[in-house]
Amino acid sequence: MTVRHIVMWRLDAADPPAQQAARQRVKQAFESLRGRIPGLLRLEIGIDHSAADHACDAVLVSDFESQAALDAYAVHPEHLRVRAELGSLRISRHQVDYEI
Repeated sequence: MTVRHIVMWRLDAADPPAQQAARQRVKQAFESLRGRIPGLLRLEIGIDHSAADHACDAVLVSDFESQAALDAYAVHPEHLRVRAELGSLRISRHQVDYEI
């Protein structure tokens, strides 16, 4: 059973240049996880360009080979490194996990 893990964030930024910088920082940080997490089959980071007031700034879509692989990712040192690096940027976070 493959598990899809989707996370969306709204980021804290004072102005459009700071918002763009924060979005790129999130993208680069999560892209650095490719090839480092056992059981991570696919990782995609999207940056919003809609400018809708209700939109999130960034979305992570990742697929894991199993629920156990997703659970291991949650505590993997590389994932914890990224979480710590980006923690102060986040205003809100939304998550959905489901079987595909």
